[in-house]
Amino acid sequence: YQPAPLSEKAPPDTFVVHISVFYEVPVTYRIVSGDGKGYFIIDSSTGIVRTKNNLKPEDFPVIFNVRATDLFNAVIFNEVSVIVEVTDENDFPPVFPYSLIEESLKENVPATQIVQLKAQDNDTGRNGFLMYGILSGDEQKFRIDESMGILYSTTSFDYEDEPREYQVVIYAEDDGIPEKKRGYCTVVIKITD
Repeated sequence: YQPAPLSEKAPPDTFVVHISVFYEVPVTYRIVSGDGKGYFIIDSSTGIVRTKNNLKPEDFPVIFNVRATDLFNAVIFNEVSVIVEVTDENDFPPVFPYSLIEESLKENVPATQIVQLKAQDNDTGRNGFLMYGILSGDEQKFRIDESMGILYSTTSFDYEDEPREYQVVIYAEDDGIPEKKRGYCTVVIKITD
């Protein structure tokens, strides 16, 4: 048996799978091996398996064996394996270490790297995979490396002719399922003489 994957947020008593045998005499069902952490419980007369505890995705997949035994003769039985997988939910948004960063940039410097931003996401797998982008700011004068989070200028600046300060709002977005989550950081770039 391989039931549909469970959400890591499935509460105790969530239906997992119904084990059944074709047999003339009543049988009793029990989990005989593989569920060492006690995640599951089976109804001995119906064969319905439910969750017993909260699920930890790092412990899965779990493969356990269920035995159906003749109610009147314990030497007559059959076993089946059940493979249960758990999907990791997108629990956490990306977080930057600082919500505001100030950087200085000398005038008359050609296009250059300004700062590398690094957000953290406590999810695993694709839920923790981050891409970076510019939410607002002068997008003609700045660009960001989507995978590395490096903010670059795309032109040189003149201290006397232009604004002396720019605000660029950067986001980090995860690749989460069922929805993507974002974290934000503002970079203030001061042009120096």
